Amino acid sequence: MTWEEVFPLPIREAARVPLLLSFLGALASWPGAAQDAYASDDAGQPSQANSVPSGKTDRDLSATGAATSGMNMVDMTPASIFLMNLASGTSENAPAWPMPMIMTHFGSWNTMFMGQGLLIDTQQSGPRGGDKLYSTNWFMAWAEHRVGSRGAFNADLMLSLEPATITAERYPLLFQTGETAYGKPIVDGQHPHNLIMGLGLHYAYQLGENTSVDAYFAPVGDPALGPVAFPHRASAMELPEAPISHHWQDSTHISDEVVTLGIAHNKLRLEASGFHGSEPGENRWTIQGGPINSWATRLWFFPTKHWAAQVSFGRIAHPEALEPGDQVRLTASLQYITPVPGGSWASTFVWGRNHDTATLRNLNAYLIESVVPVTRRNIITGSAELVDKDELFAGLPEIEQRLDVLYGSTFRIGAYTVGYTRDIALFRFVETGVGANLSVYSMPDAIKPYYGSRPVGGNIFVRFRLKPTG
Repeated sequence: MTWEEVFPLPIREAARVPLLLSFLGALASWPGAAQDAYASDDAGQPSQANSVPSGKTDRDLSATGAATSGMNMVDMTPASIFLMNLASGTSENAPAWPMPMIMTHFGSWNTMFMGQGLLIDTQQSGPRGGDKLYSTNWFMAWAEHRVGSRGAFNADLMLSLEPATITAERYPLLFQTGETAYGKPIVDGQHPHNLIMGLGLHYAYQLGENTSVDAYFAPVGDPALGPVAFPHRASAMELPEAPISHHWQDSTHISDEVVTLGIAHNKLRLEASGFHGSEPGENRWTIQGGPINSWATRLWFFPTKHWAAQVSFGRIAHPEALEPGDQVRLTASLQYITPVPGGSWASTFVWGRNHDTATLRNLNAYLIESVVPVTRRNIITGSAELVDKDELFAGLPEIEQRLDVLYGSTFRIGAYTVGYTRDIALFRFVETGVGANLSVYSMPDAIKPYYGSRPVGGNIFVRFRLKPTG
């Protein structure tokens, strides 16, 4: 590999970089209206000087540190706090996590803003490895208003410039499968997110001291299936790539026509969703829509503010354009978050199983990931995955058939990643970090002639994230 092959961008990719820079510039120059949103203590963590509403349940109080610490908010009810602690759709990180957001109010509306962008250079070895410079990025905004003394309403919007900053409908990611582009399967690559990653309306109402109900509708949103999706998961915030287990665990986080109803009592929350099951098409700039043909149900358990557990089950109608049949998905996850001197140590374990109704195959995926702030500016990350893959040769039918006859249709892949991020103070309202990580893989001997005996992948990245400090 020559110097010219690694570093210069093709002209079609370089043309996208100004879009990323304008997006990051907007984050860095966030208006001064948010400057009163937070006060910081000496450790750099949001202070908790402001009072919080009375009459909350134990779980409301445990969640207060995540959504109300040090903020200048108005007219909040327990239902308001519930809504403002959610991550994606109706999913939720463990309440001990101080979400990195700017919070303020405009009149009687409480608002929250989150955003993250990464500029990433990926280098991978082996016959099927790839190299690319690209950006993953997203921005979220919430607006919340109380409804009476027991209710609250929330509207949210999530946007991404990835349709412009990730060219050719993918970035390199060894052993990733589960999507299509222009009639061909995406193998060893991850698709970009849509311009509109989320657009939803949410209402919550407190029935009693320990019981509440909520209803969520989203033309684009996240149904009640799986853990918190990886872009919003506390333990994945410093990992620049999607897990290769993504399509077994949280791939429905951008779905169309999502309707969810939920009920919470004490430390339990039960939800049920209907949604359109097909994956997004090639046009990532529009809302595509479709009939509600899939369903899911999920049970959450929050034993303390440090723990969040869920089990979920659903049937996804025809999720992949080139594959017949439906997927029946079962997931379980356990997350632990605790404060440490440098921030928050967050770890998550996820298991997911897909049953394909056409092939009758049961495929499992296991993921464990963690982010550990060693000091305030030095962060260690790591993840380990085991995933059963049956689409690695979907675009090569002769090889796929030969491997099927000799070795079977499914191959268990291991992916092991370790990384480091260094925070650098450049902007007042943007956390800037420079990081790198390295992934190594395990695989059956049968597919080593196609991937190499010891493929590796590495990323060097710059991370920009809205921060809530004043």
